[in-house]
Amino acid sequence: MLHFPLLFSSEYCLFSMDQYCLPADSSNAYWLLLQVLSLIPLWHYLLLAAFILFSILYNFLELYFLQDLFSGFSGSPVLLSYNTSSSILNAVVSKCKILHGRYFATPWLCSPHLQTLFLNYFGRPPPLKYTKQLFSTADGETIALDWLSTSHVSGDVASEDESVPIVVVIPGLTSDSSSQYIKHLAYHTAKRGWKVVICNHRGFGGVSITSGFSYNAGWTEDIRAVVNYLHKEKSMAPLFVVGTSIGANILVKYLGEDGENIPVAGAVAVCSPWDLLIGDRYIRRRRVQKIYDKAIAFGLQDYAKLHQSHFSRNANWEGIEKSFTVRDFDDHATRVVAKYESVDTFYRRCSSSTYVQSVSVPLLCISALDDPICTTEAIPWDECKANKNIVLATVKHGGHLAFFEGITASHLWWVRAVNEFLGVLHSSNYMHVQEKVKTAEDGMVAELNNDQLTMWKKHILEKARQAT
Repeated sequence: MLHFPLLFSSEYCLFSMDQYCLPADSSNAYWLLLQVLSLIPLWHYLLLAAFILFSILYNFLELYFLQDLFSGFSGSPVLLSYNTSSSILNAVVSKCKILHGRYFATPWLCSPHLQTLFLNYFGRPPPLKYTKQLFSTADGETIALDWLSTSHVSGDVASEDESVPIVVVIPGLTSDSSSQYIKHLAYHTAKRGWKVVICNHRGFGGVSITSGFSYNAGWTEDIRAVVNYLHKEKSMAPLFVVGTSIGANILVKYLGEDGENIPVAGAVAVCSPWDLLIGDRYIRRRRVQKIYDKAIAFGLQDYAKLHQSHFSRNANWEGIEKSFTVRDFDDHATRVVAKYESVDTFYRRCSSSTYVQSVSVPLLCISALDDPICTTEAIPWDECKANKNIVLATVKHGGHLAFFEGITASHLWWVRAVNEFLGVLHSSNYMHVQEKVKTAEDGMVAELNNDQLTMWKKHILEKARQAT
């Protein structure tokens, strides 16, 4: 029974209960509070602790299971950004059911971090075996080209049809043909009857760096050389290019640099960082992003250790060993090898966002709004909308290069979207065709591209000098 005696007299207790009576001072008030709290069952505290822990993890991992649950797992719509007069949208994208549907994320991977981590450590790629080709560049570098065709995934006899489309894939940073998501893309593309070739970065795919230059986020010379080589050797086959992550940045920059004069029929950029300077600031801003920053830096260090002789000669090896962030590595290795004045200069000059306006081939760009590595802050929304050749598809969830779907998480949504887009584009009249110029010499008519025209002009001038 609870009593209320005179509170201002020191002779009385502040509170009186059947079990005890305590003098009215602050220390005893705390003791009373502890006594009251001790009456609460232990499992109540455990339940509260579990709720607090769950709340912290829910926010830290950016989980969205409850949102999906309350919405009945209705999925996320695909948001398309485009130029209103875009013929690519009207003739190609409008026929892509996947891009006009919804993305249903795997329920137990209801977080961009769970999606991204699951892709890197599990991924569940289909079994496949590449055919390796070694390609030599003009500067003496050896690039590993890993081929996959329908016969590799189905067991059927390889087709002799020279007009079968070829999809060239540019992997992300520290990724190659053995990466989980690359295998998903290669397998499902080859399964539909097309040929796939993974253009591995320098020093990847089981080869050493044989020149004095390693790849970086803005290095477009290798993909340009490979595409030109394939166009010459496989002239009847339409060439499509798919870039992922840093590979997407390289792709868009390459497309913008070459404009109309490029033998690429169409392209897709998946999870591009777009602006490297903004991406650098983003990945060092929040605690969870710093985890990714360190993980990527360690991957770059492993790459450097694999080619230690190269980096010891051409970069600051002591600084590389002490690098704990991507920026550290770029400061001690990437910018030094590529001869940029500073890291920020390297980021500015190699960002693909400044080349978007010059892209002249049909280009689909896919990004997740919750990408934990490539922030949406870097997406050049207005520039993409201003270019009639570009359609930007964004999805609310998906993580970085993941987009797992289905209960078993055995498929990647973006792989299906890429293959559908390229298939519709291939069957349309909107594939890009490299500009050709008609000219004549000695009564003969030939079709020359711009590079050939330049050589032809030099040849005519040389003959004129000889005649004089």
